[in-house]
Amino acid sequence: MSSIVDALYELKYNPFEYGPYMASFFTHLAESENNLLLAQLVIPLCSHPVFNKTISGAVFGDKKRSSIWSIFDDRTEFYDLQERIDGFQILTEQCVQYCLVNDWLSVSEQNLSIHNVDGSDTAFNEQRSAKQLGRLFSGHSVVEIYVFLGVKPR
Repeated sequence: MSSIVDALYELKYNPFEYGPYMASFFTHLAESENNLLLAQLVIPLCSHPVFNKTISGAVFGDKKRSSIWSIFDDRTEFYDLQERIDGFQILTEQCVQYCLVNDWLSVSEQNLSIHNVDGSDTAFNEQRSAKQLGRLFSGHSVVEIYVFLGVKPR
């Protein structure tokens, strides 16, 4: 029975499914130093049913602009976020590798940052929640985001 559960888990949570989430996030995230550390937040936040819905509803316009404080206004919902980050760590690493292999993203070793590759041969389907999450995190430092969410990078 355990192998069936493991197989279903692997089917749902795999780098082919969540690689476009990672690419969408880093494509819309403003360039910042050490943004590689933000990769481990993408899948736990975008795969969560409550966070996915609230992040997808973020607004970025001339008259109204969402912020991390308005989207994540109920901080009690973060009670299991650290466990989700730890649980999705291997999948996050696989997704980053998948994006690098497909030339969707590139890594800058000097400042530990990931950025999108312009003119990539293969396209990916943008994921709205990851795109909006990238916009929400833009303009904030990595430390500020982790302190706000109340989690620690691993």
